[in-house]
Amino acid sequence: MQAPVWLVIPTYNESANVEGIVKAAARELARAAPDGYRILVVDDNSPDGTGAIADSLAVTVDGVQVLHRQAKAGLGQAYLAGFGCALSAGAELVIEMDADFSHHPRYLPELLEAARDADLVLGSRYVPGGGVQDWGLLRRLISRGGGLYARTILNVDVRDLTGGFKCIRREVLEAIELDTVRAEGYVFQIEVTYRALLAGFRVREIPIVFSDRTAGASKMSSQIALEAMLAVPRLRRSAAAAVARQRRRRDALPTS
Repeated sequence: MQAPVWLVIPTYNESANVEGIVKAAARELARAAPDGYRILVVDDNSPDGTGAIADSLAVTVDGVQVLHRQAKAGLGQAYLAGFGCALSAGAELVIEMDADFSHHPRYLPELLEAARDADLVLGSRYVPGGGVQDWGLLRRLISRGGGLYARTILNVDVRDLTGGFKCIRREVLEAIELDTVRAEGYVFQIEVTYRALLAGFRVREIPIVFSDRTAGASKMSSQIALEAMLAVPRLRRSAAAAVARQRRRRDALPTS
C-alpha cells in the first residue's frame, strides 16, 4: 500500500540521535497520518555508525526505510535524494526534519493539519508563538539578520526563510524543477520556499520552538551562514529562471 505521508531525515554522524528521533517521529505519525506514512533516513556514509543504527530501526520500527549514499555530498543533495524516493513511491506530502531534535516531532501533527489548506507549511521560529532555545546572542543575531536580508533581497513576506522543518505537497516538488536545485544548507531551504512562492503556491507558517542539539556535533558555523547570504542574490536569478521555464512548459501542453 502506498503511504501518502513521507518524512525525510538526513543524517551524518547522528548516532547519538537517530534512534530517538525516528522512534519519536513514528509515534507522532502513527496517530497523525492514519492513512499511512514512511520515515526515510538518508545517511551520507556516516563514519560513526549512524547508517547501521538506521538499518536496525528499519527492521524493528514500522514504516522506516534507509537510503545509503556513498559520501557526504551536502544537506541539499540529501534532501533531493529523499524527495525523489518519496515521489517515486507515490507520496502526497513530504516532510523534512533535522535528526537532532532541533525540530521536535511533537510538531508533526500540527504541520500535517496545517497542510490541509496550504501547499507548503513552514515550522517557523519567528512568527508569534515561535522561538529558539539555548542559542547565544551571536547566533540569534546571525539568524535574524540573515533572514531579514534574504526577505529583503527576495521581496517575500515569510518570517523564517532559512528554517528546515517543512511539509511540502507533491505538486510543489513536481513544479519547482528539483533537478535544477544546486543550493546547500540554508540556501537550499530558502530556494525551495522561494520557488514555491514564485510558482504561486500557498505558503503558511506555524510556530515552533527550535531547540539547539544536546547530543552530537553542530554543523552550523558563522562561515556557513555568511556563504548562504552571499548566495541569495544569485538564488533570486536562478529560481526565477527555473519557474519561468516550468511555466512555459506547462503553457505549451495541449488543453482538452
